[in-house]
Amino acid sequence: MTQPLLQRVLVIMPAWNEGLAVGNTVREVLARPERYDILVVDDGSSDDTAAVAAAAGATVLNLPFNLGVGGAMRAGFKYASRHGYDAVIQVDADGQHDPKDIAVVLQGLSEADISIGARFADKGNYTVSGPRKWAMLFLAKTISRLAGTKLTDVTSGFRAANTRGIAQYLDHYPAEYLGDTIDSLVVAIRSGCKVTQVPVEMRERQAGTPSHNPFKAAIYLGRSIFALLFALTRKPSVLVHTEPEIKVN
Repeated sequence: MTQPLLQRVLVIMPAWNEGLAVGNTVREVLARPERYDILVVDDGSSDDTAAVAAAAGATVLNLPFNLGVGGAMRAGFKYASRHGYDAVIQVDADGQHDPKDIAVVLQGLSEADISIGARFADKGNYTVSGPRKWAMLFLAKTISRLAGTKLTDVTSGFRAANTRGIAQYLDHYPAEYLGDTIDSLVVAIRSGCKVTQVPVEMRERQAGTPSHNPFKAAIYLGRSIFALLFALTRKPSVLVHTEPEIKVN
């Protein structure tokens, strides 16, 4: 189940209109001594995200229109599977995920199939309040019971997966709001994947505008509970995956 030695790691960066930040984020990751490969999935951006990412040294996968983080990550997982990567890790294009913590999150795969970089695990000073905090606490407690281990940040997008985790994601990785974090994690656990977390620090967004505003925060609680209930109704996946035939025109 575990994979202590990772030979080829793909960093997947879903990016939507992140032209001001993605270039620096790519360069920071490429500067790491671990020498990661980077795939930026341009999620139908209307700015120069794709061009900036490519100029910084990333491989760029262009989606024809905006699919959301879930759709972008599905495309990234398919790319990783077809190119034989041993592990993948999602890193935000806006620079909030510190590249030095990539190796820390990947290390969690020595004992699990999915490793979460947790913002609320006694490291850093990242905080949330109001409905968003209540939702995160409720989700963490509920999913911890499912996983059989303590998880404090189940909505974190800073997470890695080994080949077993990638195979499960290929069979089921939703594109719905919160589905890419809550739904995907619940189904992975119910399908037999082992999940762990490691503490990480979050940085300020390097450029652009945060995606969450007061209105979104107010409805976060309801949507997160709905996402959890919906995930619990899904059938667990069987961890066997066959790649579809790729047609080349």
